[in-house]
Amino acid sequence: MRLSRVRYFSSQPWPFPNSLMIAFVCDWASGEIRPQAGEIEAANWFKVLHLPKLPSKISIARRLIDAVTSEMRAGQ
Repeated sequence: MRLSRVRYFSSQPWPFPNSLMIAFVCDWASGEIRPQAGEIEAANWFKVLHLPKLPSKISIARRLIDAVTSEMRAGQ
């Protein structure tokens, strides 16, 4: 998969020792999603108005999803 406009979003401590979770936002340029085996269980594309069950609002993943979906809705 090819990406463009990769930019830092935020970071938070990870519950494992000496670990940090870092979130980035990017634009899809081309190609198919190919999760790295052993790292990511599943990956998929979703329409903004038809998202699956979302993680807790305190998680970095949810903050990232909320920020990007708000940006996308504002641009439509």
